Amino acid sequence: MITMHKYLLFLATMLFCSCSADNEAKAETPTMNKIYITIGGQTQSATLVDNEATRELIAALQDASITVTLNDNDFEIWGSLGRLLTTKNEQMTVQPGDIVLYNGSNICIFYDSNSWSYTRLGHIDGLSESELRTFLKAGQNNISVTLSLAETTGINTVKSDKLKDKSCYTLQGTLAQAGHKGIIIQNSKKIIRKQ
Repeated sequence: MITMHKYLLFLATMLFCSCSADNEAKAETPTMNKIYITIGGQTQSATLVDNEATRELIAALQDASITVTLNDNDFEIWGSLGRLLTTKNEQMTVQPGDIVLYNGSNICIFYDSNSWSYTRLGHIDGLSESELRTFLKAGQNNISVTLSLAETTGINTVKSDKLKDKSCYTLQGTLAQAGHKGIIIQNSKKIIRKQ
């Protein structure tokens, strides 16, 4: 009886440790399933599917945002992404708000439906068809579209009356005290303060 009790306790402990390790591994794995699309100073989020193309896109966006010029095609805005992503094309009927990859290097963002062979990337969150038409500037050409991992503020430049500001800030945006060690921002430059 005691041996069976110890055995069950041992199994329960092993199961608990296994579950804890799995949860810790999942917690440490970053999930980047959103991107932000900015057009004409307005930003909308988009939820990405999980495939090789979206993982490659997220990796590129971690280095810097990507700005492309897209043109209207009567049901979508589309154009070169400026890079080749891995394709997994399948015949599909896309809906308004869908984002796909065409021919490996063209991004298409739909405000109407269409059937073709694409690699699915994701979908713009929460806009009606008429709101999509407005946001995507349907009917226009040479549309500047910025893809990023963070929501932009629409501020393009910052001008200061002070050419040399002695203030230092932490990465969280708070004023860095005199004894603060680590990375600080001063005059728009990152500085590592060791003392």
